[in-house]
Amino acid sequence: MNKANFVPWKLILFCFLITGLIFNSMTFAGGQAPLSSKSSIKMALKKDPIMKNAAQMLTQGRDIFRFDTFGDEQFWEDALHLHQAIEGQQFGGVGSGLSPAQALELGLKVDVDALPQDIVQALEAGQVDLNDVAVTLALLKLDAVVGVKGTFNGNSLQSVGITCALCHSTVDDSLTHGVGHRLDGWANRDLNVGAIIAFAPTVQPLTDLLKIVNPDITDENVRTVLNSWGPGKFDAELVLDGKASNPQQVTNGVVTATNVPGATLLPNAYGLAGFNQHTWTGDWGSIPYWNAFVAILEMHGVGNFFDPRLDNAAKFPIAAAKKFGHITVDPDEDLVTAKLPPLHLYQLSLPAPQPRAGIDFDEAAAKRGDELFSGKANCTQCHAEPLWTDPGWNLHTPAEMKIDAFQANRAPGDTYKTMNLAGLFVREEGLFMKDENAGRFYHDGRFKTLLDVVDSYNARFDLKLTDSEEKDLVEYLKSL
Repeated sequence: MNKANFVPWKLILFCFLITGLIFNSMTFAGGQAPLSSKSSIKMALKKDPIMKNAAQMLTQGRDIFRFDTFGDEQFWEDALHLHQAIEGQQFGGVGSGLSPAQALELGLKVDVDALPQDIVQALEAGQVDLNDVAVTLALLKLDAVVGVKGTFNGNSLQSVGITCALCHSTVDDSLTHGVGHRLDGWANRDLNVGAIIAFAPTVQPLTDLLKIVNPDITDENVRTVLNSWGPGKFDAELVLDGKASNPQQVTNGVVTATNVPGATLLPNAYGLAGFNQHTWTGDWGSIPYWNAFVAILEMHGVGNFFDPRLDNAAKFPIAAAKKFGHITVDPDEDLVTAKLPPLHLYQLSLPAPQPRAGIDFDEAAAKRGDELFSGKANCTQCHAEPLWTDPGWNLHTPAEMKIDAFQANRAPGDTYKTMNLAGLFVREEGLFMKDENAGRFYHDGRFKTLLDVVDSYNARFDLKLTDSEEKDLVEYLKSL
């Protein structure tokens, strides 16, 4: 793919768009005429308080998304001692340490723009020892490991924390697989979150939580659960309800798998502007709600969080017992709340990647598929253009979807979200991910390809699509 097609939009493009909207609205209101020159845009950014605020918030939101741990070192360092496993006994930690080769195998990514030119040249020449833990530490010192922040005392790794970018950014592999320019908002389909947590010297804090629902659970059991998730998946509800697996995966009344790990695919963070609910399952809340939820309950940052729905002991036994819906800290110590507005704005600015006709999809077939999408296949009943989800309340019951209710019932609303479709071609083609991690659609990845998805909808809802029509519909989906 052309790398330029996948570099996130520069802030100035966003500001240019907002400038046009603002000045056009001024025209309709009897104000000044629209300004279009670069000097006018710069003047607007400098003098207009709305533009200035938007630009400042956007820049701040990007930094928060990429680099802010919200103080979650208290968990990854103090509780799990993950930093000790990373540096290894050789550098004052425990075990053999984490080499770059191991890190890449776990799906961690490296930002090439954070690397000095001599290191880039050495990597290109194959002169960097990817089995040397010292190289991992050097990359952490450079802030080059996407989504991971290390704090050093000299050459000793003192602490480690994670950021939003760990799960919701990847790289374009411009240098080599796993090393390239950042792609903010792209779910990291290679990232094995469970295996990374299991790599820590202790998982006792997680074991203690899960003992609330299973008194006999051991650290070994917990590591088995974590390692069952696999690449590109995470189980956000495990520490709320303790449910490690779906007993029966059902589609259209047919059991397709049993004892499926409870983790769901990491969602993309791009193309969400205009959305109501945005997580796989419904009625959790808006994007700022989920940011607070994840920052405090999943990343274990320091902040205030309120949701009395988590007091429901029948649905959320662990959360209710630990009062996860009532977390309070002194406002002066809150490292999350003030960051929610700029983080939200940055996430809403992340555009979905654009496919290229003749390369990413067959244009003629896509045109035929477009007719099917809004006609015979009736996809627009839920996936309304151009949001590709339901405008307003974008949730549906498992019965409506004709699938099992396991994951839906782990959420407050017992529903599934209508997924946004923009950028589906990335997963279908397996761009910037290992071949084995390509595809995987629906919340739990039960469908390997888009054709599998369409074929399932054809059967579930008796659409009577022919084989060729199914293929045309897939090409249209890839064109979005």
